[in-house]
Amino acid sequence: MSIRYQRLLLILISVILILSSILLILYNVRENISYFYTPSEITDADIELNKRIRIGGFVEKGSFIKLSSNNFKFKITDNINSINVKYTGILPDLFREEQGAVIEGSFETNKIFNAGIVFAKHDENYMPSSIKSDLEKKGYWNKKYK
Repeated sequence: MSIRYQRLLLILISVILILSSILLILYNVRENISYFYTPSEITDADIELNKRIRIGGFVEKGSFIKLSSNNFKFKITDNINSINVKYTGILPDLFREEQGAVIEGSFETNKIFNAGIVFAKHDENYMPSSIKSDLEKKGYWNKKYK
């Protein structure tokens, strides 16, 4: 066996091992990757009832209704389509109308999404008040950025 043939065989075996390890990694993480559908994608897709999915968009202005202390109805929109959502539980502090949210749950009917978990999008400029006050005292924080 020549050196050239041995090198070619070593390269082929290495490529096969690398590709198989990449495929194995992708196969194992496919269930841990969490995507969300927009309301427009939901209307185009054929989603089964009671299948757990995530939907994302904005809480539609004027749609939030508090039914009781921990029962709520609202709509999630992408400014093209809207989805009716009902939720039982405690909403995040940052949850409000015209704010981004991702909701995990399943369709109860074709028209009503039964939410189990609600994630509210926070402002990317958020800074805890304690840190902000310390920076203001030291003169590092410009008050016009409140």
